[in-house]
Amino acid sequence: MKMGKKKTQQPSASTDDLVKTLGDFTSKENWDSFFTIRGSDDSFEWYAEWPQLRDSLFPLLQQQQQQQPSPSSSSSSSSLQILVPGCGNSRLSEHLYDAGFEDVTNVDFSKVVISDMLRRNVRERPNMRWRVMDMTQMQFTDDTFDVVLDKGGLDALMEPELGRKLGNQYLSEVKRVLKSGGKFICLTLAESHVLGLLFSKFRFGWKLSLYAIPQKPSSNPDLQTFMLVAEKENCNELHQIMSSFSRSSLGCHQHQASGLCEALENENRIRGEYLSGSDILYSLEDLQLGAKGDLTKVSPGCRVQLTLGEQGGSRFCYKAVLLDAKQPSGPFSFHCGVFIVPKTRAHEWLFSSEEGQWQVVESSKAARLIMVLLETIHANADMDDIQKDLSPLVKPLAPADNDKGDQIPFMTASDGIKQRNIVYQGSSSLTGPIIIEDVVYENADGDVARSLPFRRLIFQRTEGLVQSEALLTGDGSFDKSVSKSELKKASSSSKSKRRGTQGKNNELSSKMKVYHGFLASSYHAGIISGLSLISSYLESVASAGNRVKAVVIGLGAGLLPMFLNGCMQFMQIEVVELDPTMLNLARDYFGFTQDKHLKVHIADGIEFVRDYRKLSAAGEMPVHENEDALSSEMLLSSNGRCNSSDEETRRSTTIDILIVDVDSSDSSSGMTCPAADFVEESFLRTVKDALSEQGLFVINLVSRSSAIKDMVVSRMKEVFSHLFCLQLEGEVNLVIFGLCSESYIKEDCIPEATLRLEKLLKPNHPEISQSINDAVKKLRCLK
Repeated sequence: MKMGKKKTQQPSASTDDLVKTLGDFTSKENWDSFFTIRGSDDSFEWYAEWPQLRDSLFPLLQQQQQQQPSPSSSSSSSSLQILVPGCGNSRLSEHLYDAGFEDVTNVDFSKVVISDMLRRNVRERPNMRWRVMDMTQMQFTDDTFDVVLDKGGLDALMEPELGRKLGNQYLSEVKRVLKSGGKFICLTLAESHVLGLLFSKFRFGWKLSLYAIPQKPSSNPDLQTFMLVAEKENCNELHQIMSSFSRSSLGCHQHQASGLCEALENENRIRGEYLSGSDILYSLEDLQLGAKGDLTKVSPGCRVQLTLGEQGGSRFCYKAVLLDAKQPSGPFSFHCGVFIVPKTRAHEWLFSSEEGQWQVVESSKAARLIMVLLETIHANADMDDIQKDLSPLVKPLAPADNDKGDQIPFMTASDGIKQRNIVYQGSSSLTGPIIIEDVVYENADGDVARSLPFRRLIFQRTEGLVQSEALLTGDGSFDKSVSKSELKKASSSSKSKRRGTQGKNNELSSKMKVYHGFLASSYHAGIISGLSLISSYLESVASAGNRVKAVVIGLGAGLLPMFLNGCMQFMQIEVVELDPTMLNLARDYFGFTQDKHLKVHIADGIEFVRDYRKLSAAGEMPVHENEDALSSEMLLSSNGRCNSSDEETRRSTTIDILIVDVDSSDSSSGMTCPAADFVEESFLRTVKDALSEQGLFVINLVSRSSAIKDMVVSRMKEVFSHLFCLQLEGEVNLVIFGLCSESYIKEDCIPEATLRLEKLLKPNHPEISQSINDAVKKLRCLK
């Protein structure tokens, strides 16, 4: 089997016509026809003829020959066992034989070409062997050959439209039949899809070198042949790939040279990450070769990220995490299990974070758990088909003491949605695709008869993230038939809540309205709990008949501002939203309304904060102090003009509470919320300057990177006098509170502060007070 199509190097016109007749280069019938037309004496070299190959091949073969055991007197001096798979009618084997390497076995699945080659060589080269055999399913025993010499065979199997299946099978056979210490010599055009398979298949336990075969003298650059040499080792060590050339020294086409060098650099980077212990994805074959120790034994606390399945080898590829329980003695319900996480839940903290994954392992009662995280490519597949596809892929990962080969059990994380009705689907030039849907969740106890309906706002640019979530009732007011236990059960995390599967269900009533007296999002309760840090100040402002000035950057569905406006009626709330579409959606689908104490500004949040004091001083921002209280504090000067104290002047132009609750359109920052500009030190200093002396800055940070969280905290420590944070259990949200005042609430005073906040809050339901009180207990002082 040899190369064809685009891979030929200037064949004659008649040969070119023959090549076109081949069509599928993996078809035995096509190759039989091809060789029948060419005839037995008309050999053809697809590339790299003997004069160019000889000087590169001979040193390798001679070196391998010297490593062979000393021959007995009855043995031939040419004891090197060489296999040439996909030999075709090339003269390569004949040249090797004539050079003294007589123990050559040639295989090809074309009976025509093997018969022709046998007739051509039976007299002159009697010791040469010819076998009709499929190179992807060879009948040789393990560890048979010292050298496997491939000249274009792999390239022919790796036609891009056919995928990697045949190439993968062939290389597995090469690795099987090659002796320890033996060499696989692959002559190839080194296209990226071929190198991608070669590099990954010969990663652990192989030493790789790459050489450029000299070209014929020519005025025009042509496709160059390369020689990859993989030496089989006795251990599973990993090495960088050595190469004998630089990009500038190659005389081939620029696109071939750049593609090769890029693939080589990328693979060596990957190998460097493996060597440095980086947490990267292993292949199943890497693990079977011992990249992370002996897989047949459970290693308590072992966690490995890997990929399962290969293109052409299974229906899908999968990202998975192998976890061996931390407790070596159990008790365990089974030795090995598979836990499938739907795409809609794969981004949840429980499944995406290492800490969450260990919780799943503990609850699964498995000695070894293989967690499979589904992605977009699996969206339309039936779960039964997924399990059938995964079954043969996970079997090699089962420990040796798996109950006598018992079938590995599969578990699945439900998407948690019982009913769904998409009420809006549109797009905004600033936010991108937007979905508003009404859902009913499945209750944990399985009783879904009295489940409560919710309305959810989803930005599709952020996978797995529900931006806002609100409770629906018949008329937008509290339904007395809803029990306290149901309200408590309904409380959940919105910013990281599971998405559920896409679909439509019209069972939900279109007449239901959002109820603003209830917080469906636990992180909203967390934000409000932080107000206890300045509850004494809030109480003093409210008791004086003045208004606390709050700015919320990020409207979303308007749920947090509406709750504050309803339950903390001493506030003047200014909401800043960049996207006017959001204001329309909040009004039309979430019942958001403005009044004299709740206003929305369509503006850039950073610019709004920067210009706030200037606008307030110029009278362009509303001043909402109690007029009677102000007049009693005015002082009449000798010239008859009224002057307020410096403190009152500052209070009238500053913000008391600033909340940043916006998502990021740039996922490369590593933050889902907020956009990176909101945590730059320059903006943080602008915030502090805009806040009153007792002011509070609140930011909702969503990131799965500990390094990014630490970076944000470090910057805020540099700016604010004191810092608190709230990490909600089971969530990725980290709510951070920055205080401007030098004095701050001590931990033993928090219960008293919480009581003050509760009196100020006046929620409609005791469950809200309880959720806020529970969140206050989790506040942690960082500075």
